[in-house]
Amino acid sequence: PDWTLWKSKTKPNGKKPPAEEKKQYLEPEFTKIRVVDFDLKELVVLPREIDLNEWLASNTTTFFNLINLQYSTISEFCTGDTCQAMTACNTIYYWYDERGKKTKCTAPQYVDFVMSLCQKLVTDEEIFPTKYGKEFPNSFESLVKKICRYLFHVLAHLYWAHFKETVALDLQGHLNTLYAHFIVFVREFNLVDPKETCIMDDLSEILCTPAPPPAPAPSAPASAPSPSSQNHVTER
Repeated sequence: PDWTLWKSKTKPNGKKPPAEEKKQYLEPEFTKIRVVDFDLKELVVLPREIDLNEWLASNTTTFFNLINLQYSTISEFCTGDTCQAMTACNTIYYWYDERGKKTKCTAPQYVDFVMSLCQKLVTDEEIFPTKYGKEFPNSFESLVKKICRYLFHVLAHLYWAHFKETVALDLQGHLNTLYAHFIVFVREFNLVDPKETCIMDDLSEILCTPAPPPAPAPSAPASAPSPSSQNHVTER
């Protein structure tokens, strides 16, 4: 089935979206919070002796599970009332079913469509084979790209619509690290069109740069040795 994306810069009723709001997630006090502080590029580069498709399958499945989990932490705040459309920045995502029919849906409905599709694909033995010697289908790479594109939509919506709740739960470090790891991965293997991810480029450029090392602690002033330290000299 062909699951197609359609983006529009106007709301379904034809009105232009409101002026861009201040992006809280770009403020340094939040972008500096990560779970890890090493170069994520080292995590995504294809290891020697590992088949490319095996590597893509393993990572894509992991990202699906982690992004699904991250969304679940704020899902009670993402309702048909609070999120009447699947928005990210000034973009509204629409869902088309396998017959090409446009489906008007709320953000939680859209995310449910995404996660249901991803679950169906990553658990299909004909597409994501787990048995040794089983071949990947010719359509595998295009399906991985489709999954990653949809997962990006969910991450973008989390930042755009639910960052305050994420901060309230003290989970912004996990979201930042997951987002950066995902972006570095899809860039490494050209899995998502840059035109798709450009709406979050400002955040990507900050988070995909390794976090600066913490400032060294001020050195303690020199002091006279303690009496105990003077007792270690032995006479010969």
